[in-house]
Amino acid sequence: MSTTRYDMIRTRLEAAFKPHSMELTDESHLHAGHAGAEGGRGHYRVRIVSPQFDGLKPIARHQLVYRSLGDLMHTDIHALSITAQTPAEAQGAI
Repeated sequence: MSTTRYDMIRTRLEAAFKPHSMELTDESHLHAGHAGAEGGRGHYRVRIVSPQFDGLKPIARHQLVYRSLGDLMHTDIHALSITAQTPAEAQGAI
């Protein structure tokens, strides 16, 4: 069985962040005909909750996510919408 792009993204995020929860959505079908979709790269949305985001500003959180995906950001992902929260933020404590 071959590994899908979705599976590769999920695996890398899980390995990097050991998230308390994560929702990954492939929204590529919503962008059919879009210039970025022409090359076959996908559009994704992720909501990830991890204690690794504690004390980090949003831009630093996003940079960690991008780094964890590495080459996929250049070869497989055209767009990635990120919501990165700490467990306390996800529970509404902050």
